[in-house]
Amino acid sequence: MLAVFKREFKSYFQSPLGFILMGFFLLISGLYFAMLNLLAGSAHYIEVLANITFVFLIVVPLLTMRLMTEDVRLKTDQLLLTSPLSITGLVLGKYGAAVAVFGVTILITCLYPLILNGYAILAVGEIIGGYIGFFLLGSAFIAIGLFISAMTENQIAAAIATFGALLLVWMLGWVQEVLPKDALAGAVFAGILFILACYLVYRTTKNLLVSIIPAVLGLGGIAAVYFIKKTAFDGFITYFCQWFSLISRFRSFTMGVFDLSAIIYYLSISALFIFLTVRVIEKRRWS
Repeated sequence: MLAVFKREFKSYFQSPLGFILMGFFLLISGLYFAMLNLLAGSAHYIEVLANITFVFLIVVPLLTMRLMTEDVRLKTDQLLLTSPLSITGLVLGKYGAAVAVFGVTILITCLYPLILNGYAILAVGEIIGGYIGFFLLGSAFIAIGLFISAMTENQIAAAIATFGALLLVWMLGWVQEVLPKDALAGAVFAGILFILACYLVYRTTKNLLVSIIPAVLGLGGIAAVYFIKKTAFDGFITYFCQWFSLISRFRSFTMGVFDLSAIIYYLSISALFIFLTVRVIEKRRWS
């Protein structure tokens, strides 16, 4: 795993990509720091982190698009898949390299509150908690991008798909306000989610039987629950959006609250998509 980590981490800086991503992130964060703190004369630094979460939509797709597709392009994927290295070690090494580049970048932004400290009294605990939440949020997004990269064989396709997925996740907190909350809409939405889950199973197993049987049973179960107790699906879409809204959980950190449940949530999301990536690569290894 360490060898993969070193190889992937160095590769970011053997091409302009790593420097461009870091420079873009630092440019945006620097502009917001200047506008919200220096020019406004405010010591509330956490507002900078709260306002630059949109940067993930651009940085993460570019950071993760090559993680799994680059080996396919260079024809080294089969060499890695047939090596004694475990798939878990391979995935963790690549994920760790992307997270390390991201971590180094936000570590540089720690200079901003240090500069601000020379002119005002800062809420140090709030800033530290905000950085922890910001780092874990970015790590969860990177795990999602890693999974999408493993599902595709083209870097551009991986970047576009990751952007679309992150945009959807980023907008969930706002979209839920205009979505229907009635039981019928909730049941239909649950059915769509179940079909997508079965399709994902098919993509990873390539076994129609394993995918179709759970789909039929699941849709039948959803229909049965709807006719027996419709209220079970009331507000289901809103609840789903709230649960999968990564950005909404970061808001507690921006308000100075060190949310342990949000930390566990981000770690769980990262672990889930790392696990799914391992399963996808294992399937590719034996196919």
